[in-house]
Formats: sequence, structure tokens, C-alpha cells
Amino acid sequence: MRIGIIGLLHESNTFIHDSTGLEDFRGNLLACGEQVRDLCSGTHHELGGFFDGLREAAVDAVPLFAARATPYGTISAEGFDELLRLMFEQLDPVIDSLDGLLLAPHGATVSEKYPDADGYWLTQVRRRVGTKMPIVATLDPHGNLSPAMVSSCNILLSYRSNPHLDQRARGVEAAELIVRLVRGEINPVIAASYPPIAINIERQKTTAAPCQPLYEIAERMKEDPRVLTNSIMLGFPYADVVEMGSAFMVVTDGEAELAQRYVDELAHYLWDHREEFAGQLIGIDDAIEQALSLQGPVCLLDMGDNVGGGSPADSTHLVSVLHERKIPSSFACLFDPESAQAAIDAGVGKSLRLQVGGKTDDRHGQPIEDEFTVKGIYDGFFEEPQPRHGGMTSWDQGPSAVVTNADGLTLLINSVRTAPFSIHQLTSCGLSTSEFHLLVAKGVQLPVASYSPVCSALIRVNTPGSTTADMMQLDYRRRRKPMFPFERDAAWTASSS
Repeated sequence: MRIGIIGLLHESNTFIHDSTGLEDFRGNLLACGEQVRDLCSGTHHELGGFFDGLREAAVDAVPLFAARATPYGTISAEGFDELLRLMFEQLDPVIDSLDGLLLAPHGATVSEKYPDADGYWLTQVRRRVGTKMPIVATLDPHGNLSPAMVSSCNILLSYRSNPHLDQRARGVEAAELIVRLVRGEINPVIAASYPPIAINIERQKTTAAPCQPLYEIAERMKEDPRVLTNSIMLGFPYADVVEMGSAFMVVTDGEAELAQRYVDELAHYLWDHREEFAGQLIGIDDAIEQALSLQGPVCLLDMGDNVGGGSPADSTHLVSVLHERKIPSSFACLFDPESAQAAIDAGVGKSLRLQVGGKTDDRHGQPIEDEFTVKGIYDGFFEEPQPRHGGMTSWDQGPSAVVTNADGLTLLINSVRTAPFSIHQLTSCGLSTSEFHLLVAKGVQLPVASYSPVCSALIRVNTPGSTTADMMQLDYRRRRKPMFPFERDAAWTASSS
């Protein structure tokens, strides 16, 4: 048995003015053939799970193509076309030698030509391989599910944790399912439901209410031996597409009516409890006062500059208040290649005046200007041995500098936009969380796995920006109407989904 492996993942924020190009994939992950195995096997990513699961089943994995870029703006038309050209250049010559495909789309990929970019490339794969070849695909629950995605695959399943700590496990599960499918042991049937709800990003932690009870229902359903898998798609509110919103899938072994009944049960639960998923937002000043009343270190989650949702990583809205109030023992990481290079050129122990952050656009604050002393210079490489959101183990935040001002504000200035996946982003640069009372992490759920073990509390802060948690501030043009919470009096039943 030979199973081909393909991955193309990007979380595309359509509210960012800049586009994502091919060079952004080259700077993160862009691999063909055996290079996919070399770079992804052994990682905590679902691609690593594909390789592990197939190896455990004594099945040959045929790595074809893998591409991933840090979340950012819509993928350019030229970049997306080139990604697909590279993908099909690897797939087309070997189709007749394959027994099935394991695919890893993201679910929230948007290109300039194809708003439902994942649905598009999955459909193209299906057309190439024909209707008989088994296809099993994984999704990030922050995807916006489309009928095209569902109809292109025999089985679809998403991660079950946020922050995403089970990516490898879902990859292994997908590998086990495709082996059973190729052997003719199962006859998968997918039912999907698309209730008109956008779950607030602040409400999407899977191990806490309101999400936890929903996942408990899904887990109980899996105890039914007729259920092969099920998925909760939390949705990605920063992609202004028709499909934006939450969705559900249930895959059964030949039981279409059962799949529909179970998926309706999940959808109805969300609809009946929709007010609980609308978000509880705390402003900057209130969040800081709350944090100062607690024993440190306390992590302030900068939701408006959520790098894992595509934001620029240089917002100063929250950090500026710490700076202006001269709050000691404060820390933040800001993306600013110009300032990083200036500090590197100055050298360790030297002082210089910097204007840090707030340079990507006019929506994420003004630069922080002050006299800073360079405490350390680093190459920016770090490793993360534990499963963390994103699934990868090696990171490069580019040449970086640690600087402090006279009031005790410490900044890690990096030259490659990097989400706070790992606490080793700090420790690799000579920093310890115990040094600080307040630490700013630019994310919502993504930093939780790394920061919870070392912080007494995490507070999600409603800051402005391209990933603001206040969805009412986003200028949607394509979303479905009516949709909760935008139209609070919207009506819906499963029969209308």
C-alpha cells in the first residue's frame, strides 16, 4: 500500500492590507518529495502524524508536497498558482501508483482568486485522482468549513484542542482511517452542519466553558462504534468569506441518517447556547489593573495583535500603556527588523534611542520611543521539545536583541514575525519569566500551553488591531446574513442549514 502525503496550510487574514507571497512560504516551509519527510517527520504537526501512523501500519508513505506560511494576509494570485503548480508537479506523475492520499489543508486559506482556497485545491486534487481514490484530510478547527471541502474527501477531521496540542494525534488518526478505508474495512459517510454563528475568538479555549461541554458531547458520540470520527470547526473570524463561521462534521461507517442526527445535535447545542459564545471582553486599563493586583508573573494576551491570526506582531497599543505608566518588570516581544539591527549594531551594553514597533501600518499604534540599553544579542533560533500550538519543533525569529529602559520595560525585538508558540522564544534569549510581573504575549489561545505553566494568571485583553476580538469592529463584506452575534435576533433550525 502506498499513500501520498500533501500539506498546504495558511491562515489568511483578509483584513490585513498586505498579501502573503511565495517568499513567505519559502521562509517557513516549502518542500517537495523526500524533503517533506526530512522536515516534517518526527514533528508534533499532523504531517508528522501521517508519517508515524503509516509507519506503525507498515504502509509506505509517499511524501509529495508541503507548504506552510505564518498567518498573514490573503495569498497573492501568483503565489497560490505557483504553490498549486508545485503540488501537482509532484502528484500527477505518481497518481497511478498510489492507493490513497493523506492531505493537510488548513481550512482558512484565502487567495486573491479563490476565497475558498482550500475547497478549490481539494477539488482540484479530487478531479485529478478520480472518484475512487480514498482521500482523508485533516483541518485546523480555525478553518471555515465549505461544502467543497466536504465533497472532495472521504473523511475530514479537525484537531480537538485549542491551543492545538493534538495535531500529531489527529495525523495518526487520519493515517489509521485511510489504511482501513483502502482495505475496504469501512464505508465512511460525512454529514456537515453550518449554523449561522461566529464563535468569538476569546471563547474558543477547548478545555474551558463554553467550549468544553460541547467537546464533551462530541467525545460521547465517538463512543458509538458506528461513528468513525467527528469534528467541531470553531471558525476563523478574520477571513471575510461566505463560509466564515462555525461548523460541525460527523463521519459514520455507512450510517448517513445517524451522521445527520448527530451533527444536528452538535449544531443545536451551539445554537441554543449561542449567547455563551459571544465573548467577554476586557479593556487595556482594566486588564492592567487586574494584573497588578495579582501575584506575578501575569500574562497579558494581546488579542488585537494575535500573530497566530495574521496580525503584524508590532502593535504597541498595550505595550505603550505599560511604557507610559512606567510599570516596572514588564516584558513584550515586538517585530521590528530596523530596531533589532540598530541594537545589534550598537552592541551589548550600549545605549541608544529607539523607536520600536508600530511600523507595519496605521492600525496598530505608534512606535515606542525611548532610550534603551542592549542587554543581549541572539541569532533567533530556538527549539521546542513539547507539543505546542503549530506542531513544529524548530523556530527562527531572526537576529534579535533584548533591550531595557530605565523604568524596567524589557523588549525582545526580533526580525522575523513569530507567534508566541513557545516559552523558549524567551529563554533562548537569556530571559526568564520569573524576572517579570507582566508579560505581553501576542495571541489569544495559542500562547496558553507555553505560558500557563509559568504564569499565575492569563488575562485576555481587548486591544485594537487586525485580529480584534470585537468582531463588530471588522468591516465584513462577504459574510452570511443573518449571523449571530451580528444579527442578534437571527433564527435558525437544522433543516435550514
